[in-house]
Amino acid sequence: MIFGYARVSTKTQARDGNSLDAQQAALTAAGAEKIYTDTFTGTKIERPEFDRLRAQLRKGDVLIVTKLDRLARSVSQASGLITEMIDEGITINVLNLGILSNDSVNTLLRNVLLSFAQFERDMIVQRTQEGKAVARATTRISVRAARPSSTPSSSTMQWLCLRTTPTRRSSSSPASASPRSSGRESGGKFNPYAKWFKNTRAKELPH
Repeated sequence: MIFGYARVSTKTQARDGNSLDAQQAALTAAGAEKIYTDTFTGTKIERPEFDRLRAQLRKGDVLIVTKLDRLARSVSQASGLITEMIDEGITINVLNLGILSNDSVNTLLRNVLLSFAQFERDMIVQRTQEGKAVARATTRISVRAARPSSTPSSSTMQWLCLRTTPTRRSSSSPASASPRSSGRESGGKFNPYAKWFKNTRAKELPH
């Protein structure tokens, strides 16, 4: 029986003819009777649909893939898997390479191609990690810059003083120290901002 296998790393991958639809169309055109598909990174050797496919493959069957890295993008994983299937009498047809075999030249060629695929994957992972690190650092800087100051501004303190300092008593009231000058509100409550405001204003006035 002729089987086909298609894989993408993400559901939105549609670059260089690697979308699932493009792969399935190519596999069908090449004669695949039953096609299995996965949406998993090629570094994972255990893929649900591929595991089902692998369990059905028998001697004399044909497995078609569009590209070598659809089987895996790790040299150790793919090389061992391909060698094992060929030894079992399963024909592997890679559409852009042809029929694979276990002779020395063919093994060398596929290992070189798998090495490039693994290198490409490693570079993508590295760039992704670097991008995430830059994004986290930028977020921390933005949050720190947006954090309000713990020290109240002069205008804020002035507003507090005016809000908490009572109005001046009339001349008919019993003589007593002004709440503004003593730093106390009517009723004997201490205004913690009055003294600060008084000292601040004294520094600002010309001598």
